[in-house]
Amino acid sequence: MNLFDLTLFLIILLVIFQFWRMRAITEKANQHIQQYCEKHGLQLISVARHKTRIGSYRGKLDWQSCFIFEFSGNGENSYQGTLTMAGQHILQVETPAYRAD
Repeated sequence: MNLFDLTLFLIILLVIFQFWRMRAITEKANQHIQQYCEKHGLQLISVARHKTRIGSYRGKLDWQSCFIFEFSGNGENSYQGTLTMAGQHILQVETPAYRAD
């Protein structure tokens, strides 16, 4: 095994680790959005990752992710909210004014 093989192996391990990290972040976001909708009596329609980038949060480099989720307050109308995360930390949940019956 030479230096090139070792470097290639480490890069592959890093990519696999980051894939697992992104999956964990997505699962945490889905779980939080589902709990948020249950708490507020909303019907969750869909969740999608809007954007992801590397950024600094409290002096630590981590993934900055934004998720868009679609929900309904009365079963007829649909609205879009956003969830912002830094790593697995939830920073903000924003929802527009919605109609609930």
